[in-house]
Amino acid sequence: MKQRSMTAIIALLFFVPIIYIGSWVLEGFIVLLAITALMEIHQMKGINPISIPTLVSSIALIFVILYNRILEVFPVLPENGSLFALLILMLISLTLVVKNYTIEDVGISFVGILYIGTGFHSFILIRETNIHLLILSLLIIWSTDTGAYLVGRKFGKTKLAPLISPNKTIEGSIGGIVIAMIVSVIYLLLFPTSWPILLMLPLVVVLSIAGQIGDLIESAIKRHFGTKDSGNILPGHGGILDRFDSLLFVLSVMFIMGLV
Repeated sequence: MKQRSMTAIIALLFFVPIIYIGSWVLEGFIVLLAITALMEIHQMKGINPISIPTLVSSIALIFVILYNRILEVFPVLPENGSLFALLILMLISLTLVVKNYTIEDVGISFVGILYIGTGFHSFILIRETNIHLLILSLLIIWSTDTGAYLVGRKFGKTKLAPLISPNKTIEGSIGGIVIAMIVSVIYLLLFPTSWPILLMLPLVVVLSIAGQIGDLIESAIKRHFGTKDSGNILPGHGGILDRFDSLLFVLSVMFIMGLV
C-alpha cells in the first residue's frame, strides 16, 4: 500500500503540471503513454512489443491521437471518421505478411488502436477546449475509484461482477458514485461552469458509471489473457492501461456525447 501511494503521488506531481502546460509537451507525453498501453495489449496477446506489427500499429495509433495536427499538414487525408478507420485497418492489415502475425492479432491491434487512440485523442481535445471539464473528469474517476474501494471494503457484500472482478461490490460501486458527486460539487463550487450544478450532477453520475465500466472491461481483458496486470511500469499499480482504463472509457463516452 505504501509503494502504491508513493507511486501515485509521484505520478500526480509529474502528470498534473504537464496537463497545465498543454501544447506539444502534453501531446508528446500522451503519445508516449498511448504507445506503452498498446504495447501492453500486444504483450498480453503474445505479440512481441518490439516488432514490425507493433511499430506499424504504433504509427496508426499516433495518427488517431494527433489526427487534427496531421490533417493540417496533410489535408488530403479523409476527414470522415469511417474512412479514416478503414485507412487504419488497411495499414495494420499490411502486417499480415509478417511471419506468425494472424487475423486475431490484427483485430486486437485495431481495437486497441481505436480504444486507446480515441480516449487519448479526446484527452488532448478537451484540454484545448475546457481544462476545467478535463480536471473534473479526472476527479470523478479518482474519487469514484477511491470511494468504491473504501465503501466496498467497509460495507461491501453483494458482488458486482464476480466472474470478472471478484473484489468489486455493488455497495462499493454506489459509494464511489456518491463520493464522486460530493467531490464534483466541491470542485464546481470552487470553479463554477456555465451549467448549473444540478444539471452537472447527472453527468457526474454517468461519467462515474462509465469509469467503473471501463475498469471492468480492462479486468475482463486481463482475465481473458490470464494476467493480473497489463504491465509493471508503475510499481504497485501495474501498467499504463491499468491506470488509464477508466479514463479512456470516460473520455470516449464524453466524445460520443459531444462534450469533446
